[in-house]
Amino acid sequence: MRDAWRLATGTLTALPVAPPARVDRDTARAAMVLAPVAALPLGAAVAAIVWLGGLASLPPLAVSFVAVGALAAGSRALHWDGLSDVADGLTASYDRERSLAVMRTGTSGPAGVTATVVVAGVQAAALTAYADTLGRALLAGGLVCLSRCALWIVCCTRVPAARPDGLGVTYTRTIPVSVAVLGGLLLSVTGGVVVLALVRRATSRLGGVTGDVFGAAIELALATTLLTWAWW
Repeated sequence: MRDAWRLATGTLTALPVAPPARVDRDTARAAMVLAPVAALPLGAAVAAIVWLGGLASLPPLAVSFVAVGALAAGSRALHWDGLSDVADGLTASYDRERSLAVMRTGTSGPAGVTATVVVAGVQAAALTAYADTLGRALLAGGLVCLSRCALWIVCCTRVPAARPDGLGVTYTRTIPVSVAVLGGLLLSVTGGVVVLALVRRATSRLGGVTGDVFGAAIELALATTLLTWAWW
């Protein structure tokens, strides 16, 4: 369990932790299950920024963008890089190999930039609804943690890896279907549907998921879940 905790924290946050002594599929499975717990410091940071900004009567949208930026820094912006790469890959070509090659480059094209701006904007705009009270700010922090349940869907045993040598291959096909379904429900259903749609699209176009899809799923799940709860 210690290795799984270190893997989850070291992979999903910028917090300094000792490297795991062993990384195998069992460790990867446990790390993905622990992903929402590993994100607790990030959720706490977002809750604190949103609440303190509201307490100081600062412009809600400006405070929300600061919270989104802090969250990106807390995860080394890896999830945003994944979202950008997936958007570029899926719009670059209908050829599988060409799309995967574009995703490997790591550069951001027009589709990637547009995707990150739109999703970050949705997250920030939705966060403005959580600045009124401490309870709502804590809810926003909790939703940050729950957005990591998107990984349970991406790593479901029914979802293949797009390539045999990618970063995500250790994690794919490790989460039981029942846990993946639970993850979808915890994402207020709408978030789960969005992640499922992403996974289906990636599978049909790329033959499976990659590490970039993991990151894209988290950011899309967070945007959708924040927006859904704000509407409720």
